[in-house]
Amino acid sequence: MGKKKNSVDTQLNRKIKAVVDMMFDDISYSDEVNEAQLKIEIALNTEFDKIKADKHEDEALEELLGKFGKLSQMAELAGYPADSADKWRKEGEALALPTIKREIRKQRIRSYLVAAFLSGALLMIFWLIHDLAVRRRYVVGDIGFISFWLLCAFIPFKHFLRTERSADGNKYDTDAYKFLRSRSDKYLKRLLNSIALMYAMIFIILLSEIFFYTYSNSKPTEFNETAFKNSIAVEIPVFLVLKNNLCLRIFRRRIKMPDRQQYENHTRGIAIFSAVYWISATVFTIMIADKVIYPLNILPVVGVLFGISILIYDLTLRKKITYENIVVNKLRISLATSAVIAVVGFTFLKRDRWYTQTYINSVPVVQHNTHKISYDEDTGIYTITKTTDDFKILHLTDIHIGGSLYSYPEDLKALRACYAEIEHTHPDLVIVTGDMCFPMGIMSMSLNNSAPVHQFAAFMRNTGIPWAFTYGNHDTESTSTLNKKELNEVYKSLSYKTSANLLYPYVQPDIMGRNNQLIELRNSDGSLNTGLFLIDSNAYTGDGLNEYDFIHDDQVRWYAEEVERMNAEAGHTVDSLLFFHIPLQEYKTATELYLEGSDEVKHFFGDNPGDHGGVTNDLVCCSEYPSKLFDTAVELGSTTGMFCGHDHYNNASLEYKGIRLTYGMSIDYLAMPGIAKEIKQRGAELITIHSDSSWDLEQIPLESIT
Repeated sequence: MGKKKNSVDTQLNRKIKAVVDMMFDDISYSDEVNEAQLKIEIALNTEFDKIKADKHEDEALEELLGKFGKLSQMAELAGYPADSADKWRKEGEALALPTIKREIRKQRIRSYLVAAFLSGALLMIFWLIHDLAVRRRYVVGDIGFISFWLLCAFIPFKHFLRTERSADGNKYDTDAYKFLRSRSDKYLKRLLNSIALMYAMIFIILLSEIFFYTYSNSKPTEFNETAFKNSIAVEIPVFLVLKNNLCLRIFRRRIKMPDRQQYENHTRGIAIFSAVYWISATVFTIMIADKVIYPLNILPVVGVLFGISILIYDLTLRKKITYENIVVNKLRISLATSAVIAVVGFTFLKRDRWYTQTYINSVPVVQHNTHKISYDEDTGIYTITKTTDDFKILHLTDIHIGGSLYSYPEDLKALRACYAEIEHTHPDLVIVTGDMCFPMGIMSMSLNNSAPVHQFAAFMRNTGIPWAFTYGNHDTESTSTLNKKELNEVYKSLSYKTSANLLYPYVQPDIMGRNNQLIELRNSDGSLNTGLFLIDSNAYTGDGLNEYDFIHDDQVRWYAEEVERMNAEAGHTVDSLLFFHIPLQEYKTATELYLEGSDEVKHFFGDNPGDHGGVTNDLVCCSEYPSKLFDTAVELGSTTGMFCGHDHYNNASLEYKGIRLTYGMSIDYLAMPGIAKEIKQRGAELITIHSDSSWDLEQIPLESIT
């Protein structure tokens, strides 16, 4: 009951204050007027308390305003002469808003300069202390730099103080007063929050350095250097504290704060609370350090709790020292919210997600033939020497692992589909022609192309089947976590010396693209059987959205040189197969000829969307730029088959100019809209290479084996 009564009293007091504010609305602000306004509020509240002793609050308020409905009557009640109201209205010339804004702008610039130079000088003083304490030396130039920065801070501060003193006794019109009051609130709130931020930053950096030093076995000198460098981050909140304090002084000099004593108490209070909180958090973290795997994981928790504490203070206690505590600015809130969502979302999409790991851990070894695999450190060529007459290659493409919580169901289906194909065919080698990853932001709720790579590598390592791959256009998107160079290093770390089954070359030819490699397949007597070329079709040209790249001339020259080298060694033309991601333009030519019924093309199996109305935008998604690869292959007469992916729904196998052009059945459950519900296009191809280098090709639709 007591709380309810206090709430009613507070509401009535606010009504009285609102009436007084309205009475002074057309009176210019001055210290005298401000003091009179406060006295009148006190007098009216005192009189109101007397009246309401015998009456209901509403009746008491009505009687109060009936007796003292004019400013002159209110002034007399507060002990001022009756003509004081007219005097306040007429006395002195008030400064207008444009004049005030010009003055404030100059002072704010000076306050920014003072804060910048002073915070810089403080950092240099820390550098000097660091040199004296750790290195046992100091540089004379340090003293000179510190003096110079302090001088740079003193000059604008001197002008700042002179302008500040000139503001004493000024009067301000209504618009100018409202402007000064709102800016006073703004910098007061900023100052309190920047004090909290400064303490948080100091202790977070201190804790991070202590535990990093402890758990990384760093040398003391390394700890000193990193702690010293990270101290620069503290300079930002120090600058904010100095700047906000100076800016607040600009407005406090012109208009009085609601309660200066309370303001000073709050400033001390927020500093003491922040210090006690972070000291306690530090002690707590150190006490339980041995009981947790990585103590630094506690920091985000204590940081969030501290932020919540400051937010609660901002919404409640802080209103006692502001004119208007919370000002709703819809545009600013929208921009800030959008920025937070963007930053948090971007960070979330970049993080590794390992939701499929439970399934990967359960994948058993698939029975397969064991062949001798060797690697040439100089050329980067892997050699597989067969122990059986037939050698089986399973061709997978467009697996599209997203690696996010959103894509988890599709990722799981994709891995299970791959396992079904592997378990059904028991291949000797798996070749993936690109787009293993799908780091496409909101389409996959992930920008991470690290987790999918590690997951698929772990999956294949568990099956025990050797595998190789070509890059696709989605494996390293521009916003991906890992760029081309970084992903190359990841694959090297997962390659044959580590995993014993990923045939990724540690040395690659100095040509366009990544992972251009040759795997030599040899018979048991060591003679060359087939050259397996994995060529990067590259990703995008950069000339426009989805402008697909192509296989460049230097890649074609490398391919031709390797074919001629193998031919020279064998003494005859060695058969070869090519694997890449984006189809050559000849795929499109062959498809169009086939659909026209031309006898220049032989159809073996599979569908092309053009056969029955189509479910993709383009018949063949090839580059607009021609590659010399196909014509070179025809001229050399070595390559009898080419395999690609990229088009998802295309899975036809056509022979054109003596070379069999085959689209791989895609695995994709994620990338193409609605493809998760489609069935017929999903699967793989089994290539069986015989001892005489001839080969057979069988399409293995997923629906036929599951």
